[in-house]
Amino acid sequence: MTAHTPPSPPFRDPRLPFAKRIDDLLSRLTPAEKIAFLHQFAPAVERLGVAAFRTGQEALHGVAWMGPATVFPQAVGLGATWNPELVRRVGDAVSKEIRAMRAKDDRVGLNVWAPTVNLLRHPLWGRNEEGYSEDPKLTSAIATAYTHGLRGDHPTYWRTAPVLKHWLAHNNETDRSTTSSSVRPRVLHEYDLKAFRETVEAGAVAGVMPAYNLVNGRPNHVSPYLAEHLRAWTDEDLLVCSDAGAPSNLVDSEHYFDTHEEATAASLVAGVDSFTDHGTDSSQMIGRLRGALERGLLTEADVDTAVRRQLSVRFRLGEFDPEYDPHDATSEFDTPAHRALAQEAAEQAVVLLKNDGVLPLAPDTRVAVVGLLADECKLDWYSGTLIHRSTPLEGLYERFGAERVEFAEGVDRVRLKTSAGAFLHVPVVEDTADAVRGAEGALDPALLAGRTDLPPLTTDATGTELALVDWGEGVLTLRAPDGRYLSVADDGCVRASADQPGGWIVQETFRLEPHGNGHLLKHVGTGRHVCVSADGVKVADVEDPEVFELVVAERGEEAVARAAARADVVVVVAGNDPHINGRETEDRTTLRLPGHQERLLRAARAANPATVLTLVSAYPYAVDPADLPAVLWTAHGGQAAGTALARVLAGDVSPAGRLPQTWYADDADLPGLLDYDVIESRQTYLYFEGTPLFPFGHGLSYSSFSYEGLTARVEDGSVRVSFTVTNTGEVTADEVAQLYTRAVAPSVPRPRRELLAHHRVTLAPGATAGLSFEVPLSAFEFWDVAQDRWRLEPGAYELLAGASSEDVRLRTTVTLDGEPALPRAVVTDGLAAAGFDEQSGIEIVDRTKVSGDAVTPADGTAGELVYRACDFGPGISGVTVEVAGAGTVELSLDGGPALAVLSPGTPTSGPYDYVSLGASVAAAGVHDVHLRLRGPLRLAHVGFSG
Repeated sequence: MTAHTPPSPPFRDPRLPFAKRIDDLLSRLTPAEKIAFLHQFAPAVERLGVAAFRTGQEALHGVAWMGPATVFPQAVGLGATWNPELVRRVGDAVSKEIRAMRAKDDRVGLNVWAPTVNLLRHPLWGRNEEGYSEDPKLTSAIATAYTHGLRGDHPTYWRTAPVLKHWLAHNNETDRSTTSSSVRPRVLHEYDLKAFRETVEAGAVAGVMPAYNLVNGRPNHVSPYLAEHLRAWTDEDLLVCSDAGAPSNLVDSEHYFDTHEEATAASLVAGVDSFTDHGTDSSQMIGRLRGALERGLLTEADVDTAVRRQLSVRFRLGEFDPEYDPHDATSEFDTPAHRALAQEAAEQAVVLLKNDGVLPLAPDTRVAVVGLLADECKLDWYSGTLIHRSTPLEGLYERFGAERVEFAEGVDRVRLKTSAGAFLHVPVVEDTADAVRGAEGALDPALLAGRTDLPPLTTDATGTELALVDWGEGVLTLRAPDGRYLSVADDGCVRASADQPGGWIVQETFRLEPHGNGHLLKHVGTGRHVCVSADGVKVADVEDPEVFELVVAERGEEAVARAAARADVVVVVAGNDPHINGRETEDRTTLRLPGHQERLLRAARAANPATVLTLVSAYPYAVDPADLPAVLWTAHGGQAAGTALARVLAGDVSPAGRLPQTWYADDADLPGLLDYDVIESRQTYLYFEGTPLFPFGHGLSYSSFSYEGLTARVEDGSVRVSFTVTNTGEVTADEVAQLYTRAVAPSVPRPRRELLAHHRVTLAPGATAGLSFEVPLSAFEFWDVAQDRWRLEPGAYELLAGASSEDVRLRTTVTLDGEPALPRAVVTDGLAAAGFDEQSGIEIVDRTKVSGDAVTPADGTAGELVYRACDFGPGISGVTVEVAGAGTVELSLDGGPALAVLSPGTPTSGPYDYVSLGASVAAAGVHDVHLRLRGPLRLAHVGFSG
């Protein structure tokens, strides 16, 4: 007899729609199996042949954390290309490398946590390097391109499943898990939601990751916006993955819930589908979920909904149809095409900020390349491990010849003398294999430990000369002659052991603290001081740490000045180390270039006026370009950064990168880091009324371009705009043509100008390109707080075409029909407290833990709100307010005297225990309502009657 093969279950049948297959598989899972699926590391279900699954593969600008891979420019550099087509190809290459790497290492995941679409609202944000732009339109264009590349082009099966980070209004590392971003409705809809929305609606997004912070007093991981907005933008099942450790933060740091069961249940009901917490150990999250079910805080249907969303992603990734998955055999990894693409992306990311004619360099130029980043190819926390490496020095050697290039790093060369008269000594170690941090790959690189196989530092009579760099704010690195950085491992010993500063907690940074006639050497990572003991140099908590004398053999500016004086042109390469002073967990405190690098720049400029400043950084700086003939900026450009920069300096490539965010001239131009109201505080190019150092969209070329023939017509729900761009220069070059708008006479504050569209075009000398844009009328709308919806205001709108937000070459005006403004119907609807037109000293908070907004004085003392054009009809006789806490609400009309003062007799018992208070008020017609709040009082709603 022949045994019959049991029929395959429906979830294995590729002829069925995914929805039916998911229904079938879901019905076969036990409650315990479904709960286990809700952790980041979902276990296998062997009885059904279902494999284990992990959410989360970092791939912001290349495959990260899993060992060697192609490294592309940082995300802010990809944003600077203003080239969605290029970024789509980068995403395509990254996703193919993920598939190729997964074929050899199943730790590599297909659920990709990228891109980051947080807007670069504030340039001091430590994670500026991870975003694309301060502008929502440019951000969504680049993010959409990257997600399409990551997804792949197959109509059914996705190459990888991109997850957008970090939902929502997240631009500060300072106290990031406890701070609340106060986001008024207009800013929410016109700014923060906009980049997410347009990217999700483009159809290549598998999910989002909520951010650590709170928005309007409520943690993002229990945000009603996940259901109200995110899931309303698409019919696809979106997988919402928590950020690492964030589920526990709801109780442990935010204290928003009393128990983890309550917190976990609230997150799941709000829309979080996968919990990233406690690393690979799922037991605690499973226990919390079970506890929530037992307490009736969750239903099995809630669990099923989240599991269904995860399974939807897994089916789309082809997991259950390996024979039909077109991506399963993908093997493209570190190919010549990927290397060429990394170079092309790095070239396109270079922004020429100023050029008085010194660039491009002539072929016979004698070049001095100097500065702390001149011979560096820096990586960041979300980089892969380099297979190929190119520094500016190496690129210039290759392009101009080593005999025409001189190098001076500009480090201070020092020895550290102990109180006993000895010097710190780095033992010489022969034939020790180089170890590159992260080369072996790690699911959590934060757990990688420092090396302990090398001997600790000792002391002797002569000591070792160390290369000292001050990266700003007194944070130093010390490097041994063999190139290894002084670092501290788990045993507390100080060794020359690190190839670069890095790690979740950097172990390679120190501070010199004045002490008597010398200095204490404090290790930043541990907070301990360096001590000298019989068994070597260590860090320890001791009452009497070692006091060192800093013996300087040479200041960096001395070497820089010598090299500069011998050159025709000096290229000063300055910028940041992405792991120091401005990174995840740490915001910057200033726009200024660190003092050490300012010294080097001044020395170079004094020795040679032909000084080119090249900034290689993850964020903008406030530098004075007045005495510099040329200035360039590029983000850390990945594996081909040096080659790309050299080709731009030499004129092999005409620079055409454009600034993706405003470069401010001074710290005084910046609002507070936690001020998220871009309208009220006039932030970003949209609202900034000062003079920027360099404006949004700025970037020069080695060629010149003319703009002509701007036309615009309104038809079929769009504004159709056309103009031509001509290369009037002598070299083939790219131009980034930009189209902006502004409302001519708006009834509410609107952007000074706002990007509508752009196009990067390559033109030979004398060539002309006709550019056409179809702009939907919805692009001219604003969020009308009076009607709580989008509205197109009728009137004139100026269209501006040019080379940047400030370099406008052509203008025209169109008149658009729209809906006229209506006064607020306050008699029937009242006033939602958070729906104000203007505010001073107010922050928005949560009305309840589930939904709704309220307002309160930001400092607990006083604040004011204005609601324009409130229609009281033929008349009202009373006002009511819903308040919680303690304090007063004072109502006036049109800035006149107070008509009512309302206050609870005694403070309410908690912030969510609202009471309704009433008073007599007589008013008729249309007036502006002014409310003054005093004390720690929450106001949710104002009603009028009569």
